[in-house]
Amino acid sequence: MEFFNAIRQGNVARLKAMVQQDSTLVSKADTRGFTPLIMATYSEQVAVAQFLLEAGADVNQQDASGNTALMGIAFKGHEQIIQLLLDHGANINLQNHNGSTALIFAATFGQTATVSALLTAGADPSIQDAEGKTASAHAKEKGNSELVAIFENL
Repeated sequence: MEFFNAIRQGNVARLKAMVQQDSTLVSKADTRGFTPLIMATYSEQVAVAQFLLEAGADVNQQDASGNTALMGIAFKGHEQIIQLLLDHGANINLQNHNGSTALIFAATFGQTATVSALLTAGADPSIQDAEGKTASAHAKEKGNSELVAIFENL
């Protein structure tokens, strides 16, 4: 728990000391199944995410619901973290247990810049979630005409 508190607080110095004592901490999920990297990205802690990746965290490690760090930040639209994860080999088309991808999350939550960045990086707009909906379908359902136009112009 102390490790995850340090993540949320952005205390890189404390995290470094803890990882020096136990290097397996970078991949140990908390009691809810969140991985350290997912927690760092969800908390929008760029420096912590960078440290965890450099310390060997798996950029594609999934939580108990099958979500990855990229999925966890895509709905928030934090472009710097998204680029960091992509630069470290995030699987852009990985699906969680509901079939959602980072692109589907970004489209559902109206993150236009994130949708564009993910598409540019190779996200597959044809992937469907468990309900048979693509990212475009989610954008239409939300009435987001800007995103609908992006998908229609692919």
